[in-house]
Amino acid sequence: METRQNEKTPLLEVRDLSVSFRMYDGSLEQRRLEVISSLSMTVYPGEILAIAGSSGSGKSLLASAILGILPANASTGGEMYFDGQPLTAERQRKLRGGGIALVPQSVAYLDPLMRVGPQADGHRKPRPTERRRGLFRRLGLPEEAERLYPFQLSGGMAQRVSIARALAGDPSVILADEPTGALDSRTGREVLRFLQKLNAEGDTVVLITHDNSIAVQAERIIRLEDGRIVYDGDAHSPDAFVASPLFEAQMEEFQKMRAKEGGAG
Repeated sequence: METRQNEKTPLLEVRDLSVSFRMYDGSLEQRRLEVISSLSMTVYPGEILAIAGSSGSGKSLLASAILGILPANASTGGEMYFDGQPLTAERQRKLRGGGIALVPQSVAYLDPLMRVGPQADGHRKPRPTERRRGLFRRLGLPEEAERLYPFQLSGGMAQRVSIARALAGDPSVILADEPTGALDSRTGREVLRFLQKLNAEGDTVVLITHDNSIAVQAERIIRLEDGRIVYDGDAHSPDAFVASPLFEAQMEEFQKMRAKEGGAG
C-alpha cells in the first residue's frame, strides 16, 4: 500500500486542522471548546479509507469540516486542499454534491414532502435522471421507488436512496458517514459491498464508522480519539485497534464471514 500511495498525489489533504465551538458555561461566560486538534491527513485517488472512532471522537465533525457544513458557532484553523487547490469556503460550496459527496448517517436528510426520485436528482443542471435511475437499479431499488415519498420507504430503501442521491453528481470522493448504522445486518452488508464495488471501479471512498468490523473492510484506517489521530496505517495491522472484548467479538464475526465467503467461492 505504501508504494501505491507514494506514487500518487493526494486527492484530498488536511493540514493541521482544528475545530472549536463557542460555548457558554453556567455563569454565561463564553469559552471555546476544541474538539479537533492539529489533525493532518491525506486521501489518495482510488483508495478506500476508514475513519474510525467512538462516538464523540470527531470523525463526523471532520467530514462536516471538509464539506464546509459546520454549525455557525464553530471555528476552524488549518488548511485543506482538494485536487491540489485550496479548499476555500466558495470551493466547498461548489464541490458539495459534485466533487465531494456525503452519504449521511441519518435518512432525516430526505425531504418528507418530496418524491424521492426528483429529490435524488437534486437541483443539478442538467438533471441526472438517467444516471440516478441506473443507481437505483444497481442498489436494488424497484422502478416505482422514484415515485414514493420517504415515509413510504423501509429504512434500508431510504438509506439506498440517500446513497443514490449522493452519487448522482458523479463525485470524486464519497464520504459515507455510518452508511450501515440504521440498517439490519443483511442490508448493511449489501450497502457495504456496493461501496466496495464503486471503489473497485475507481471511486475514492471514505467510510466513517464506529464499527471495527466495517473499518477493516478498508485498505487503510485513520483512527481518531478525542479529536486527534492515534493511528494511520494498514487496516489489517494489529496496531490498528485497541483490543477490547467488543472488538475481539467483532473480529471473530468478521473472520467467520470471510471464511464463509471464501468457502462459497
